[in-house]
Amino acid sequence: MPAMALQFVYSHKDTVVMRITKLLAAGIALLALLSVSCGFKRKKYENPISKDTQQPDKVLFDKAIKDIEHGRYEVARLTLNTLVNTYDTSEYLAKAKLAIADSWYREGGLHGFSQAEAEYKDFILFYPTMEEAAESQEKICMIHFTQMDKADRDPNNALRAEQECRTLITQFPNSKFVPQAMQHLRQVQEVLAEAEYRTGDFYHQKGSNAAAANRLGALVDQYPLYSHADQALWLEADSYSRMGPRFRPKEGDALSKLVKEYPLSPLADQAKKRLQSLEIPVPSADPAAVARMKYEQENRTKPGLVRTATDFLRRGPDVSSAAKSGQPTMTSPKQAIPASVPATAAAQPGITDVTVAPVKDPTALDKLPDARLNPPGAAAAAETPKADPAKPAATDSATPAGTSSTGSGTTAAPAAAGSQATDPVDPKSKKKSNKKKKTDKTDDKSKTTDSPSSNK
Repeated sequence: MPAMALQFVYSHKDTVVMRITKLLAAGIALLALLSVSCGFKRKKYENPISKDTQQPDKVLFDKAIKDIEHGRYEVARLTLNTLVNTYDTSEYLAKAKLAIADSWYREGGLHGFSQAEAEYKDFILFYPTMEEAAESQEKICMIHFTQMDKADRDPNNALRAEQECRTLITQFPNSKFVPQAMQHLRQVQEVLAEAEYRTGDFYHQKGSNAAAANRLGALVDQYPLYSHADQALWLEADSYSRMGPRFRPKEGDALSKLVKEYPLSPLADQAKKRLQSLEIPVPSADPAAVARMKYEQENRTKPGLVRTATDFLRRGPDVSSAAKSGQPTMTSPKQAIPASVPATAAAQPGITDVTVAPVKDPTALDKLPDARLNPPGAAAAAETPKADPAKPAATDSATPAGTSSTGSGTTAAPAAAGSQATDPVDPKSKKKSNKKKKTDKTDDKSKTTDSPSSNK
C-alpha cells in the first residue's frame, strides 16, 4: 500500500505541487485577514482635534498624529517639537505636549515609560485644570501598575503604583478614571499585603513569634481588604499564645477581631472556641462585614486553567482574589513596635520626631549660641541654685576695715582674692575687687618703703 501511494505521488507530482502552493497561498491570505481583524493596523489616537483647518500648526499636529497611529514615534516627536518651538502661542500647544507624552507611552519599554511619566507630570504641572490632566495621572498609575512584579519580588513598582493611584483619587476626585483607579489600588494593595503575609508566615514557622505577631497585626491594620486577612489574624493569635500568658490579652484581641470583622471566614468557629477557652467574651459579627464578605464571595473570579498553569512564566502577579468593594487604604503604613519590646525602651524621654520647617530667622546662626558647645548636662547644671551675691559683698566690705585697723597689708590680698573667687558672676563685685587689689598693692608699697626709715 505505501509503495502504491509513492507511485501515485511521483506520477502526479505536478498536481500535488500546485495544490500545496494553493493551500499555502490560502493560508497566507487567511493570516493577513486575521491580522487585520485582530488589530494589526493603525491604532487611532485617543485625543484628536476635530477642528478642520489648514493652519500650519494644525497641519503639523495632524501629521504627527498620523505618525503616532502608524508607530512612527520618533518622527512624530520631531514634528511636535517643531510645532512647540515654532508656534509658542498656538492653541494646539497643550495638545502637542500631551501627544509627545502619548508617543512615549505607546512606544513602551523602560526608557519609553520613564520618558512618558516625566512628560505627563510636566503636562499636569502646566495644565492642571484641563480634562486631560486626570487622564495623564491615570496613565502614570498604569505605567507602574503594568510593570508591577509578583509579591515575592521587588515591590518598587507596586509602591509607586499605590502612590500614583492615591494621587489620582485625591487630586481628581470627580474624574471618570476614579472608579478604575480605586480597583487598581485594591489590586496593588492585595500584592503588597501578600508580601507582608509571606514574611509574617516565615517568622511564624521559624519561631520568631514576636516578629510574626508584629508583622501580621500591622498587615491587617493597614490592609483590611486583604483576601487572607483572617488567616493573618489567626497566625497572629497563635504567635501570641506561644509567647506566654503575659500576652493573653493580645491573643484575645486578635481572635475577637477575626470573629467580628471576618465572620464568614472558615476560621471564625475555631476563633470562637478559642475565646471561650480563654474565658474572653465572644463579640458579635459586624453586619457591614457580613455584607461585604457576601459580596466578595459572589463576585470573586477564579483564574482559568491556562492562567494557573502558566503563572510561573508570567512576570505580573495574579490579582484575581483582590477585593472588588470597600474603601482602599489611603494612608501610608506606620512603623509598628513588637509587643515584646518594653515601653520604657520604646519611648525614651527627650527623643522626638524629626520635622522639617522653613527658616524664619536667617540670622539665627549668628545670634544664637552653638548647640554643640552645650554638653548634655548643661541644662541640669543651669537649674542648680547659685550662691547669694550679697554674702561675698559683705566679706569684701569687711576685709578693708580689718586691714586698716591692724595695719598689716599681707592679709588684704588673700581676702580680696577669696572674695573674687566666691562670686565670679556679679560684674560689680569684680570691679570692686579689682579696685581693692590696686589699693592694697599701693598700701603694701608705701608700708615697705616706710619700714626702713622707721627702724633707723
